Amino acid sequence: MKIIITGAGAVGYHIAKLMASEAQDIYLIDKNKDRLSYVQSHIDVYAIHGDAKSISILEEAKIESCDLLIAVTASEETNLLVSILAKKFGAKRTIARINNLELNEEQNIKLFNSLGIDALISPVKLAAEEIIRLVKNSVFTDDHEFEDGKLTVFGISIDDSSPLKNKTISESAYLNPDLSFKPIALHRREDTIIVRSETKIMENDIVYFISNDESTDHVIEICGKKRFDIKDIMILGGSSIGILAAQMLEDNYNVTLIEKNKSVCEEIAGKLKNTLVLNIDGRDVRAIEEEGLGNMDAFIAVTGDSESNIMSSLVAKNHDVQKTIARVENIDYIHLSQNIGIDTLINKKIIAASNIFKYVRKGQVEAIASLHGVDAEIIEFIVKPESKVTKKRIRDLKFPKTANISGVVRNNVGFIPFGEFQLEAGDRAVVFALTESVNQIEKFFQ
Repeated sequence: MKIIITGAGAVGYHIAKLMASEAQDIYLIDKNKDRLSYVQSHIDVYAIHGDAKSISILEEAKIESCDLLIAVTASEETNLLVSILAKKFGAKRTIARINNLELNEEQNIKLFNSLGIDALISPVKLAAEEIIRLVKNSVFTDDHEFEDGKLTVFGISIDDSSPLKNKTISESAYLNPDLSFKPIALHRREDTIIVRSETKIMENDIVYFISNDESTDHVIEICGKKRFDIKDIMILGGSSIGILAAQMLEDNYNVTLIEKNKSVCEEIAGKLKNTLVLNIDGRDVRAIEEEGLGNMDAFIAVTGDSESNIMSSLVAKNHDVQKTIARVENIDYIHLSQNIGIDTLINKKIIAASNIFKYVRKGQVEAIASLHGVDAEIIEFIVKPESKVTKKRIRDLKFPKTANISGVVRNNVGFIPFGEFQLEAGDRAVVFALTESVNQIEKFFQ
């Protein structure tokens, strides 16, 4: 598969990195030589220096043989134009990154489809939607539903009081007599571990489970956690993510938005109907204390400054705020959340890259999701007749050890498969796989 990526910034780099193990022909176009050199020094790509809007540059990349063009420069106009040109020159599929949320409305999507753009990706919208999910499922560090909640994959940290602490998976099997859930992986410091029967769960591990709807509360209990309601939310930063998140939350929660720029505050106040907008510097701890920080159930820091977001979230935690979410631009920080006490660190560029990644998957992929700070993918495959996974029981498939067939939806019912289970055509299989093994996994479902 030949893939052309325009834009060697964080989104383009992360997409290329995700695809590096896929044996794809990846071409990366950018005007910045330093960015291209950095990417080339880390991953195997064909680098082309130049303006992606240039027809001669597109011809140099042999755009006519392109299977997928991904336009993710910082310029929305460039992305739209390049995608349209690419389709006219013969690219099979095109994806454009956008910033203007208005373009993502249904009637506009149809317009751009007619012009040759197959998909529009908004990192801001995806990040805001991620925040809403995390607020709704307050006790989880991550969660993704499949088939309208028939199965859910979620992360939850292990407390000192948890009966799972210091037990191996086999030693804690008595806690799951109905086999209605299973731990599939855990995150410890910076390592992601696919769990086996001998894997020991430790305090402060984030364990990822898959469960049917009826068993979620039981899993929360054995992890030493309790569900809690979120009513009062403070958002730090009048960024586009902060504004959109407030718009999506304000009808169901009491939302306070803090922004240090007075003119931005006035503009935001005109957009938000039910949000209290305050002109305060978020670094002024006393000021936000006076505005009720200690009474908040959730604190969401989404300024453009990663360090400020992290520090203010830690201040919120110190004021007993139960749910903290911090936006970080530095991808290296993503692994820190477990170690420093913030519930979830999010990066809109990683979220966007992971969303785009599903367009290069093989097999009949229904959905794909990524977990924060975890080098893994959760993929929902529709099982094809005669695919390898239908030939043998799970235990006999020789599935890679870096992956796990975690859940199955059959006849509209979600359940957890174990070694004796055999997949059938038409099943929807949820697979958890470390990123480097995704290419191997797909062969089982082709």
